[in-house]
Amino acid sequence: MDPHATLVQMLATRSARRGSFTLASGRQSDLYIDCRLTTMSPDGLATIGPLSLARLQARGWHPDAVGGLTLGADPVSYAIAHASALANTPIRAFTVRKEAKGHGTGKLIEGPFRTGDRVVVIEDVITTGGSALKAVEAIRAAGGEIIGVLAVVDREEGGREAIEAAGLAVESLATAREIVGIMD
Repeated sequence: MDPHATLVQMLATRSARRGSFTLASGRQSDLYIDCRLTTMSPDGLATIGPLSLARLQARGWHPDAVGGLTLGADPVSYAIAHASALANTPIRAFTVRKEAKGHGTGKLIEGPFRTGDRVVVIEDVITTGGSALKAVEAIRAAGGEIIGVLAVVDREEGGREAIEAAGLAVESLATAREIVGIMD
């Protein structure tokens, strides 16, 4: 099975659930996709890293670093960094906190992010685009240049369009439609 089909299968069997849910955006949905059940598993990481790296290269995106809001973006960013090291095309990974720490250095961005970095913002699931845009704001404030946004799943509920309306290109590894197609 190709890496894309493998990922969609993992997401459909491990991460997607039917029921009544309130999403991070506050919206109600009968579909919940907890990407962490896939992105934090060994085979999920091994699939997502190389697949994401290939998508970045196919888009012509050559970031210095990748990262997004903790917690959803973290394993995806680390998987990309690992895959990039194996491919001898190193890309650093970092984390954007939801709020700056109240102690220590008080940083909002953790890890080897540098002012001037060309960055691809990572998101696990795009619904409204709000989390990705919050990360974009923090990264720009720290001197990063945003190349685009890479999501594991696009729920196809307007988030991609909101991010694109902010002038950013979006790439997704899978869509809710593809996942539901396997679930049904």
